[in-house]
Amino acid sequence: MNDKQRAILLQSSSRFPPPPGVKLSYGTAGFRADASVLQSTVFRLGILAALRSLKTQSVIGLMITASHNKISDNGVKIADPSGGMLSQDWEPFADALADAPDSQHLLQLVDDFVKKENIPLEGVQSAEISLGRDTRPTGAVAVDMGILTTPQLHWMVRARNKSMKATELEYFEQLSNSFRCLIDLIPQGSAVNKMNNKLIVDGANGVGGEKLELLKKILNGLDIEIRNSGKQGVLNEGVGADYVQKEKVVPCGFGPADVGIRCASLDGDADRLVYFSVLPNANNRIDLVDGDKILSLFALFIEEQLNTLNKRDGDTENKCYRPTLGVVQTAYANGASTDYLKHSGLEVVFTKTGVKYLHQKAAEYDIGIYFEANGHGTILFSEGFLHWLDGRSSELALTSKGSGQQKAALRLLAVSKLINQAVGDALSGLLLVEAILQHMGWSIHRWNDLYHDLPSRQLKVKVVDRTAIVTENAETVVVSPLGIQEAINAETARYPRGRCFIRPSGTEDVVRVYAEATTEDAADNLANAVAQLVDQFLGGGT
Repeated sequence: MNDKQRAILLQSSSRFPPPPGVKLSYGTAGFRADASVLQSTVFRLGILAALRSLKTQSVIGLMITASHNKISDNGVKIADPSGGMLSQDWEPFADALADAPDSQHLLQLVDDFVKKENIPLEGVQSAEISLGRDTRPTGAVAVDMGILTTPQLHWMVRARNKSMKATELEYFEQLSNSFRCLIDLIPQGSAVNKMNNKLIVDGANGVGGEKLELLKKILNGLDIEIRNSGKQGVLNEGVGADYVQKEKVVPCGFGPADVGIRCASLDGDADRLVYFSVLPNANNRIDLVDGDKILSLFALFIEEQLNTLNKRDGDTENKCYRPTLGVVQTAYANGASTDYLKHSGLEVVFTKTGVKYLHQKAAEYDIGIYFEANGHGTILFSEGFLHWLDGRSSELALTSKGSGQQKAALRLLAVSKLINQAVGDALSGLLLVEAILQHMGWSIHRWNDLYHDLPSRQLKVKVVDRTAIVTENAETVVVSPLGIQEAINAETARYPRGRCFIRPSGTEDVVRVYAEATTEDAADNLANAVAQLVDQFLGGGT
């Protein structure tokens, strides 16, 4: 940096001193905390975004949101040139920036990092940042992009770096056009029963409900009623995907009158989606259709199209190219979902907990599908596969127009445009769910009956030092301290279909315990027994 740049950085950073005693860590959600302590963090992540843009010579996204957290919280995170999350290589620098105690330390950090990464600060194109925010009152004024869902910003960054138009209108048009294409390709006789055609969406009183209202105006083939759209009510308070998934009760504004109707819930910034149906005479309890079930629906549909596309019918050579299809989960996925997917002939792999790990693994396949039970996930298509698919579709249009193979190719192309490949997107995911249900002719009840979740239980055990727990095999096996995994295995073996693992928290000195078995009591007993083992081995004294 030259002297002028140093002076500007010192002067500007002195206006946003870090709050005393606050230490933040950049994770899957970026930085997230009470909004009152984030001013310096947002300023400093702006520096990182500019450096990232200069390093990559690309557009970088900066999103101000706390997703499903309460309205008093806020957060900030980076969208990389691919539209995905910030490269993990830069996360330590983000932590160091946020926690630098004063302007001089901040200046030294930036100076050292610029030299280490060989980032050009002069004589190159300017940094370009796309800024978005949700509807929280503590959000920054986003002049360039305005109020957006988090997935919209990621989509726009990805589109800009592919030299595509990247306005909100283009986003809405791409979703509506590809949805319409899938609806037009539905086989005759697959219409869902008219009684089940209506969809009611809980917008979490956030930006997603507001944007769905706009998208609804240009959609055909879908009867949507939107509640909790933000006109009344508090963001994420008794509403939203996180509340519905954890509490398994109806959100505010839903009740007995909605029994039998298909319902969905977005989270505060619309990057999570779950479905549910209201149970009759059940004190507002619901049948939850979570991210595992959404993943299963998507995987079945994709596999069906690939099988149709690759029917030989005398074809030879690479016309019958078999793309790799992978389903990616974490250990927190319910075991019943994993068993169902494997029995359906799908390849299932596991990663460490965190969307960044899921996304990275899914990108290794021609088609990679990942979801967490909380409703965050998407589908990735490799550029090589899309290039082949586009050519195959054009060839089939000439040689066998209207055939099952051509329609399968068109459906896959439409899915690749409808789904947000940058990040989990509740709006695009919702439209894909609706298109597939109509294609299959399934009600939400038929969908939910694909398999039945095993009862599960999660506990937290306070420990002196969580780093004493070291895991491998996607956090399913403990390698340190010695002996604890053998003890867990012995306890788990006592329960039919028992499964249990432990992992250290990423943010607090606790160890998380997950257990599942064939009954609620068995899952509870297994979780409690393993929690006691953790306490014995690590001496938490709780």
